Amino acid sequence: MVPSDIERHPPIKTRRVAFDWESTPLHWIPGAPVATHMVNFFQVLLTTGEKWFVQCVQEATPWVRDERLRAEIKGFIGQETVHARSHQGVLDRLLARNGMDTGEITREAHVKLAERQEAMAAMARRSPRRFRRRLLFELGAVAAIEHYTAVIGQWIIENDRLDECGADPTMLDLFRWHGAEEVEHRSVVFDVYAELGGGYLLRILSWAVAVFLLSTTLARGTVMLLKCDPTITKPVTFGRVYRSYRKSVRRKQIPGMVGFFFGREALTYLRPSHHPSQVCSTQVALDYLRRSPAALAAGYDPY
Repeated sequence: MVPSDIERHPPIKTRRVAFDWESTPLHWIPGAPVATHMVNFFQVLLTTGEKWFVQCVQEATPWVRDERLRAEIKGFIGQETVHARSHQGVLDRLLARNGMDTGEITREAHVKLAERQEAMAAMARRSPRRFRRRLLFELGAVAAIEHYTAVIGQWIIENDRLDECGADPTMLDLFRWHGAEEVEHRSVVFDVYAELGGGYLLRILSWAVAVFLLSTTLARGTVMLLKCDPTITKPVTFGRVYRSYRKSVRRKQIPGMVGFFFGREALTYLRPSHHPSQVCSTQVALDYLRRSPAALAAGYDPY
């Protein structure tokens, strides 16, 4: 029997989770400072990036006529807002406690985000057509990023190697809860992009810009955090960073970034017929959310 639409795509819920970082070590992947700080800088990006995602879909909502999609947008906004807050907690309570203040980076990013919002509002008043073109490009970029966050979300849910190496369980729950919700809402921005008339060529262009900027910023940010880490006494050289990175990739503590961004997942996303529902598993995501300590503590009904 073919399941109903509501069974295949359950409503997107906002789970207001909280995490306690008092017992989490700075190097929460033991013996892997590069992998740890690569993920940590990803969290720096998420604190502002998630808010940018929300701005884009909010600006697009007046053009969305499909009631089901409008409801999913509300769930998406709720989830992304909690994601940004949760990762900010890591920066404020774990990194800052260990002498690594990322406040200047996040404050600058939030200023730029506020400036973007003001510029988009002014553009909408002066030139609605230009505003819509710019918004479509940004939605395409966000849809591309959402593809990767969903794929890596399922990867970390299913990756037992992180547990085996002794990675901090609270941090794993943070990323598995977040990853599960990324899988859950993986189609929303892509569908909004399509609803506004976004085409294939723009999808390619926005993907290329988004992935290039994300991958290069992540690499630079990882090195920056390594240099700021007070526990690292040896010089942060390319050789040391690369050897530690490759070791963590072999141990499946992190994905191989070049292959991840530009390999199979790129080919998947850039198929003309691609739709996010074709990748990842909502059931895998929901199964994790039924056992996530943070989601259960927040009162999420596993049944």
